[in-house]
Amino acid sequence: MALLKGTEFYISKRVGRAIMDYKMIREGDKIAVAVSGGKDSMTLLRVLLDRKRFVPVKYEVIAIHIDLGYPRSVAVKLRKYFDKIKVKHYIEKVDVLKKTQKEDINCFWCAWNRRKALFEASNRLKCDKIALGHHKDDIAETVLLNLFFQGEISAMSPKQKLFKGKITIIRPLAYVEERMIEAFARKDSMSHVTCNCPNSVISNRSRMGRIIKELERFCPEIKTNICRSVTRIKREYLL
Repeated sequence: MALLKGTEFYISKRVGRAIMDYKMIREGDKIAVAVSGGKDSMTLLRVLLDRKRFVPVKYEVIAIHIDLGYPRSVAVKLRKYFDKIKVKHYIEKVDVLKKTQKEDINCFWCAWNRRKALFEASNRLKCDKIALGHHKDDIAETVLLNLFFQGEISAMSPKQKLFKGKITIIRPLAYVEERMIEAFARKDSMSHVTCNCPNSVISNRSRMGRIIKELERFCPEIKTNICRSVTRIKREYLL
């Protein structure tokens, strides 16, 4: 049995709890791990691979990277990394930038095209699960985003079936806070990339993150409380 140490041990423990709580992984699953090259997806890939060595449930992992053709592509760097850690992988090259005006490129456009290419690649590779690197901070921010900007109470589900159950999205890092991932990436000297998009610091998601961080000074459990709130709805007090 492989022994995990330090921060990875605590991350893996929380990942294991999320997998059990939401029944994310079953025997024989073929899981496509969406790897952007950032710390979140790189950590997710590492933990899922390491857990394969000691968990009783057997599953297969394939790393998938979607290359939209941005000038600072990390596809070559990631391919070398995938080869180094001996994980099956697939690089999906999508030349959508050539067909799109610069002013039309925004967060929604980027996310939509990445997700579309990811679904198509996963389907071709016959993967029944797609693992995304969203963590606890992302879920808390999503609750506030939907409340403030959509006027609805909803979250980012740790497990979500799509296309009539043909593909299931799982988020094994749902119980893991971003600062824990940052600590692991630093300690492990993980070679990851940061988002260079100029919209990343002015997006509404970034604003929600700053609000949560400010309130966390007065309420350390704020992220846990926000995430828990959508599971503890008191319907008698709703309009």
